[in-house]
Parts: sequence; C-alpha cells; structure tokens
Amino acid sequence: MLSHALEINYITAGYDGNPAIVHAYCTFPAGVMAAIVGPNGAGKSTLIKTIVGIVKPIAGNILMYGKPISAQLNRIAYIPQKASVDWDFPVTVLDVALMGIYSQVGLLGRITKTYKQRAYEALRWVGMHEHISTPISALSGGQQQKVFLARALVSDALVYILDEPFNGVDHQSEQAIVAILKQLCTQGKTVVAVHHDLTTLTDYFDWVCYINKTVTDYGPVTTVVDASALLKNSRIDRHESIEV
Repeated sequence: MLSHALEINYITAGYDGNPAIVHAYCTFPAGVMAAIVGPNGAGKSTLIKTIVGIVKPIAGNILMYGKPISAQLNRIAYIPQKASVDWDFPVTVLDVALMGIYSQVGLLGRITKTYKQRAYEALRWVGMHEHISTPISALSGGQQQKVFLARALVSDALVYILDEPFNGVDHQSEQAIVAILKQLCTQGKTVVAVHHDLTTLTDYFDWVCYINKTVTDYGPVTTVVDASALLKNSRIDRHESIEV
C-alpha cells in the first residue's frame, strides 16, 4: 500500500472562477487522523469539497493511493457541516444510516436485509441503535452527528472527510466521536477533518495541515507547529491579493 492516502497536488479551486485556495500542496498518510486548520475564510471547506468532488479544481489534481481521485469517490465518506443539512427532512435514523449504502448500490439499488443489518451495526457502534425509528429532526446536535457518522461507517470507505464535525456537539458526544474516528485509523482508514479548537488539536489528531489561501505547513502535529504558532501563522505567502 502506498504511504499517501491523499496527495493534494498544487490545487487551485474556488467558486465562479474566483480562487479560494491557490497552489495548495499537502499529503495525508494512510491511517492518520488529520486536522485541517486555519483562520476563517482561509479555504478549509473549499479544500475538502474539492477532495470529495463537490468543487472542481481550476488547476492541479488530487491522488488517492497514487491514482486519480475522481475514479475512487465511492471509497470516500463525506460528512458536511451540520449547518448545510436540512434536518427537517422527514427521514428516520435508520433511513439516514442506509444512505451510506447508496455509493455501492446506487440510488435505485435494492436495500437487502444484509445492508439493513450493516446499518444497524453501524448505529450500534455509535450508540444510536435504540433510535432507529426516531426522526432525525428530533435528535440533539450530538446525536445527529453520530447518525451521520454511522452513515459514513456503512459505506466502508477508505478515507473519511468531515467538515467541522464537532460544531454544535456536546463534550460527551465529541469524545465518543473522536474515539470512533481513532478506531477507524487503527484499521488503516484515514480521517481528515476541518477543526477549529486548537486546544484539542494534539489530543485528537496526529497530522495537521495549515491553510490560509494556500497550504503553509503540514505534517505530524507534534513536529509541525504548536498551537500558539498556528495562531500566529496568518501569512498568505505569495497570494495576499486573493479573496475568498
């Protein structure tokens, strides 16, 4: 197996032709729990949306285990920001978990008893199996995030991409989610998450990518920069004129 689960090769990407990130390069080794950090408006969400194919790059490319990522998107699980989800959509906890199957069977594929059992086991793993018939809108923020994590687990992905997974989540749920993500990493899976709380950076993650319009540093969290240095690291290098 190649050492890099993801290789971001000098990506420029944005919206309506306006770059939000420019010439960004970084790597994420297989089996790491990685954080993407940076100031507000730095392009963190743009980077992960480019990884999962929501945003098309203007330039550059992304490799997953040494091959173009575009042909492997079904091996990536993506959990978006909670604010971007319509929580009033009339679906149950089990319905949401089963959505993780669609990458394998398609939207019109038959959901067999085996798939339902897989969804139930994923919900058990995150502690939500007793709520399978509960509408997703009736759950707390932490419970909703656990259900979306179960949906990702059902997909049996190689890489898990999360956009601010702990936003609006209580401390107990946050700790439970971190434990599950770390367990995935012990299985050789790779987790990449946008993260804001620098006080928990070294406790939760073992790899970090700092971005501010472009990637200015990346590597093991214990050797790249400490939290205080990250707070001070606001340079844009050669791209001061670029706006998000």
